[in-house]
Amino acid sequence: MRICILGSAAGGGLPQWNCRCPNCEAARAGSSRVQPRTQSSVAISADTCHWFLLNVSPDVRQQVLSFPELGPPPWPSAPQPGGEVRAVSRGTRIAGCVLTDAELDHTAGLWLLREGSRFGIFCTPVVHRWLNQYLPVEPILAHFAPLSWSELPMETPVDLPLTDGAPSGLSLRAFEVDRRAPRFVPEDPAEAAGSVVGLQIEDRRTGGRLVYAPCTASFGAPLLAAMEQADCLLVDGTFWCDDEPIRYGIGESAARELGHLPVSGPLGSLSRLADLPARHRVYVHINNTNPMLDRSGPEHRLVIACGVRVGADGDMFDV
Repeated sequence: MRICILGSAAGGGLPQWNCRCPNCEAARAGSSRVQPRTQSSVAISADTCHWFLLNVSPDVRQQVLSFPELGPPPWPSAPQPGGEVRAVSRGTRIAGCVLTDAELDHTAGLWLLREGSRFGIFCTPVVHRWLNQYLPVEPILAHFAPLSWSELPMETPVDLPLTDGAPSGLSLRAFEVDRRAPRFVPEDPAEAAGSVVGLQIEDRRTGGRLVYAPCTASFGAPLLAAMEQADCLLVDGTFWCDDEPIRYGIGESAARELGHLPVSGPLGSLSRLADLPARHRVYVHINNTNPMLDRSGPEHRLVIACGVRVGADGDMFDV
């Protein structure tokens, strides 16, 4: 399985359009210390020809242009009635999109993929319902392309199919990491099983396993079990410390209250990741304020010293 980080930043990207934090200022100035990043998304493939997107960010157009493997395939010639042969100029190598939640920064890019290409969309039942009832993604997209929606069961592996129904070589298991509703959903998240999930994806041929969990408030038992079996981990690195959102004036809630386990501290994610056997341990969904984004800073050096990577757009892994 080939894994490409299309976007490594949290919502808003880096630099964020309305932010003057030190990282955003450095990125705007072209500093070599802080690399610009687009919003969180990952592409995976078992054959490097057919790709699945894990979350679809508002930056998906830029990400597709930056990763040509997702672009249109070579022009085929399609026979027409009467024997005429006409070149087919549009197409996509995107076979499907898997959603971990219903948040805008993980779903808004679906609207940008509306121009007539067919692919599957996979999500849990509650996310599917929210994307019909409160953010009508499915009804709107239905006017542009015949997309197929498939609801993911919890804790049950399913094979990811290609658009023609053929096997992709990848199996997927969704597991719960939190219960949290987006701001546009007026429901009690405590009743919303499957509202925020992690993904365990296995290559049927190599046995390689990826665990993708871009939003998690804690390392619960399902996530810990999946991480122990993973060859590649792409894990929530949104905030460095719990009071970071308050310290930078971007909100009144701490990181954990926003659904993100901080990186640092004795109960932070770094201490746990440092001890895991996975060959690739990588932070994704990193907020623009997180000091570990500064490659010259002590926070970045600490992460690297623990054998963990600060994910960046374009990072590639094979398992």
